[in-house]
Amino acid sequence: MEKLKAFDQEVNEFVDYMFGARDPRVRGWLMLDSYLPTFSLTVAYLLLIWLGTTFMKNRPAFSLRGLLIVYNLGVTLLSLYMLIELILATWEGGYNLQCQNLTSAGEADIRVAKVLWWYYFSKVIEFADTIFFVLRKKNSQITFLHVYHHATMFNIWWCVMNWIPCGQSFFGPTLNSFIHVLMYSYYGLSVIPSMRRYLWWKKYLTQAQLIQFLLTITHTLSAVVKPCGFPFGCLIFQSSYMTTLVILFVNFYVKTYRKRPSRTDMKDVSAVTEIKNGFHKEYIMAANGTLNNKKAQ
Repeated sequence: MEKLKAFDQEVNEFVDYMFGARDPRVRGWLMLDSYLPTFSLTVAYLLLIWLGTTFMKNRPAFSLRGLLIVYNLGVTLLSLYMLIELILATWEGGYNLQCQNLTSAGEADIRVAKVLWWYYFSKVIEFADTIFFVLRKKNSQITFLHVYHHATMFNIWWCVMNWIPCGQSFFGPTLNSFIHVLMYSYYGLSVIPSMRRYLWWKKYLTQAQLIQFLLTITHTLSAVVKPCGFPFGCLIFQSSYMTTLVILFVNFYVKTYRKRPSRTDMKDVSAVTEIKNGFHKEYIMAANGTLNNKKAQ
């Protein structure tokens, strides 16, 4: 136990050395004072993916329909709460859309930080997305993009909460909460077979996510163009990270929704495959019929 405490202290001293003094307003908040809980949960998440897929390899998939409905409804409601609360808190604090520093809004900054803590904590809740894929044997859904996005967001937001827990940090979570209201309500409805015929808007969710990333990058860089005291290094890091997500999501979108052959094209292909020895199958059948009739006569 003493060795673990010593290791924890060394890790936190190193992080403080790298990033500087933390924001004192969030000291003592759950899971923020030490990096070990966040790091350990991320490692456990990655191990569960590897061990889970191995365990489920020769076993039947679980349905989990009822659990998925409850889970997706819960995340939808949490996302809706964060969306509404962030809008109200930033409105109360008179937040500047182009650039907002970390201290000028007073109590409204604390209110924003409290919502953003829930946003940080929601990232560990969303690890369940992948665990459900494992248990349902939806391994095709466990892509590099999926795991990279889930694992990195949780760790990045630990840093955000410790050093930049309000101000300019509000914009991305506000957009993301809105997207998650749409996304998790879609996931919840897709579990119900009778609702699937109405869920024609799946690909538009990916488009909305791409728009979200581009808007966040634009909003982040606007604070570089017109500084307001928000840490410059954090702005550059966020823009760079969001760019990696744009690249990965564009790659996913192109692979998933690229143009598929139309029904007309498929008929043409079928017609071509029916040609034998230079003659269409129907021609051969007609010719055979004629010959058979002559023989009959």
